[in-house]
Amino acid sequence: MNAQDVLKYGHFTFLGSVERVPQDRWQETGVCGSWSTQDVVAHLASYEVLLVEVLAQVAGQNLPTPTLDALIRDGNAFNDIQVEQRRGMDADAVVAQYKDAHQGVHHIMATLKPKQFTSKGILPWYGADYSLDDYLVYAFYGHKREHAAELNVFADRL
Repeated sequence: MNAQDVLKYGHFTFLGSVERVPQDRWQETGVCGSWSTQDVVAHLASYEVLLVEVLAQVAGQNLPTPTLDALIRDGNAFNDIQVEQRRGMDADAVVAQYKDAHQGVHHIMATLKPKQFTSKGILPWYGADYSLDDYLVYAFYGHKREHAAELNVFADRL
């Protein structure tokens, strides 16, 4: 598997769906439950920031991991808390945060060795039976595709 390609395609699929929703309709709820387009982008921005932290850990960088710590601490409330933290940002700032973090993801991924992607248990908090590749496919590629589909349905209704 080429993890960078998988994430790149998920990224472009998601952004393509975001672009289908006119910015003047970004605050309308109902895209994903009670979330608006901006909320969905904020949600995935938080996951992109999370991924930077996770990859930095895998790369052996000893950096703070406030988003990962929040995911572990907050459990099911993580998503709503992260979206709420971004509510005061304008749409362009939320998109910029998502894109900036995505660039950081690719920068760090380029430093990893192939074995770091395929070794099971490399993310102990995710599960001993899973590799980084598994995490990237399930929690990021699949996640972006799911929200892209919701955005497309919403855009089609407009």
